[in-house]
Amino acid sequence: MTQAPEFSRRRLLGVAAALPLAAPALGLGARPALAKAAMLGAAQPAYQRFSLGSFEVTTLLAATRPVESPHQIFGLNASAEDFEAVSRAAFLPTDVAQFFFTPTVVNTGAELVLFDTGTDPAGLVAALAQAGYQPGDVDIVVITHMHPDHIGGMVTDGAATFANARYVTGAVEHNFWSGAGNALFDTNMRPFAERTTFLDDGGTITGGITAMAAFGHTPGHMAVMLESDGKGLVLAADTANHYIWSLAHPDWEVRFDADKAAAAATRHRLLGMIAADRLPFVGYHMPFPGLGFIEAAGAGFRYVPASYQMMLAG
Repeated sequence: MTQAPEFSRRRLLGVAAALPLAAPALGLGARPALAKAAMLGAAQPAYQRFSLGSFEVTTLLAATRPVESPHQIFGLNASAEDFEAVSRAAFLPTDVAQFFFTPTVVNTGAELVLFDTGTDPAGLVAALAQAGYQPGDVDIVVITHMHPDHIGGMVTDGAATFANARYVTGAVEHNFWSGAGNALFDTNMRPFAERTTFLDDGGTITGGITAMAAFGHTPGHMAVMLESDGKGLVLAADTANHYIWSLAHPDWEVRFDADKAAAAATRHRLLGMIAADRLPFVGYHMPFPGLGFIEAAGAGFRYVPASYQMMLAG
């Protein structure tokens, strides 16, 4: 067998000494230092799309913002010590929270369905555009409930943002706000009453999409079940408004819940069903992209953000 040649220490030192002399010929001479790359700032994608059977589901980040003093919103019936301990265990600060506002678009192959419209039309339309859609593409707009961050994008400069769409919402929800004397409802929902279908629990929005009563957050708050080719997913809307301070602690009171006892009961029921059936779900205020799973954990639930499951689950 041929042996590799042995290099003596003297020869190695000679090669090393010759390198500086060879560098200019090789174009390896000293060059001026390049400027450092500019800081570009934090970035957040505006949409995420995945398949559910023959449906395409796209979650949209219509807005996100920090909100101070989260204990004044979540865990109203929890002590400061408990709120601090729970937050610390989850690596969360207690002086500020990041809020996410996540409408969802479902392409059934026959219709493009938008669920909720965000805080304002500009943010929603921008997210839609990044996802490849225009407002005129939307066939159905579903409103899960009529808080401002869900109906804020319905109207642009006094005209319908989604000019070609019909509208669907819960009958109980619409009836309540119709008599509430709410200015935003009067401008953003009331004008569309004649183009709106009003549903009760179990009502069909369109093929494979069903309304689910989830009352408490508002009087007629609605969740939605998506079913396609044997695959299911729940759009939970505002059933739980935070993955720790609401989902993990369903009995903690939330300032925005109209009926706090009913909202807690709905969390136990709906989140328990999602966990038992091992369904994926989208939460409107979960950390973007808002998609995950739920595991029962003690008296509450554990949020499991989706990783690659939906890439395999078409």
